[in-house]
Amino acid sequence: MMDHALDLASVRDATERLLTGVGKLDNASVTESSRLPGWSRGHVLAHLARNADALVNVLEGRRMYVSGEARDADIERDAPRPLAAQLADVRESAARFQETGAAPADWSRTVALRNGVTDSASRVPFRRWAEVELHHVDLGIGYELEDLPAEFTERETGFLAARFAGNPDVPPTRLTDGTRAWRTGREAETPEVTVTGPPADLLGWLAGRRAGAALTVEGGPLPTLPPL
Repeated sequence: MMDHALDLASVRDATERLLTGVGKLDNASVTESSRLPGWSRGHVLAHLARNADALVNVLEGRRMYVSGEARDADIERDAPRPLAAQLADVRESAARFQETGAAPADWSRTVALRNGVTDSASRVPFRRWAEVELHHVDLGIGYELEDLPAEFTERETGFLAARFAGNPDVPPTRLTDGTRAWRTGREAETPEVTVTGPPADLLGWLAGRRAGAALTVEGGPLPTLPPL
């Protein structure tokens, strides 16, 4: 069961960690490449700010983005800004998200996200938590997958495993870190492939952040996952 209030607190803490890390950069560093192909660190920060506002839209019953083109244009517009402007935007948009999340609401209602995806309103804070944590890693400023809170790593691994569950292009797969286990891919009584590795590497592979070199695979090659 989702606890949106606890997740909102986790979003706040994750945002403060990100702002502290980014605050150590300078204007030149913001223009340097992030770990996401084609995006500078400024692109990542602009996306984080606009995503906070988009999730406010979701919680208030509006379209998440006017269009995909408008989303991309906003990121391109905001990416070149100096560090101070980036920090202020991330901080202020995060505050707007927290304010909206604190308002009385029916958290069991269904909300519309992008590309026809729907979800429970109660899961929106966790989705924002994932955006902040994973994009903090994407900035390439010393915050790694191993630094993620253990609770987040476990929950996001389960979330992404469920996302690929039933996908006909992914073989029936069992994932384990030696303690916990998840299932993903096509439905089958017995998984064809077992993937074992440290929690950070399992999450990195599922999230498209690592190629899976540190994972051990039995029953076939490491499955190719669809893009997120």
